[in-house]
Amino acid sequence: MRTICLISLLLLSFCQPDETISAYAGTGSQWRLVSIDDQPFEASADLLFPEEGEVTGAGPCNTFTARQTAPYPWIEVRDIAAARRACPDLPAETIFFEALEAMALAEVSGDILILTDESGRQLIFERQ
Repeated sequence: MRTICLISLLLLSFCQPDETISAYAGTGSQWRLVSIDDQPFEASADLLFPEEGEVTGAGPCNTFTARQTAPYPWIEVRDIAAARRACPDLPAETIFFEALEAMALAEVSGDILILTDESGRQLIFERQ
């Protein structure tokens, strides 16, 4: 009987819905960064949320992966691991990665994703 209860609890844990941004932003969606703090982002940067707890994408120079486990509408992008290829847009990539790690709230509204930090800084993305 004890084994049946443990197996039932284990199976129920697999049925829990994804409460991270992945469920709200769409696991198949790619998001293109259009502005940081109301200033157009001239370089190219993208975000994807391929599955619960995962963030991937590309900065202006390098692809990256990161973890995100906070429940929506919060976001905590941590442990960004990026390739180390240099390019002329490396300063823009540094700005993007640092801003991304600072974000605390997320809002998905149609084809717009807005990430905001505690001081009011914003990253605005459009669904591609």
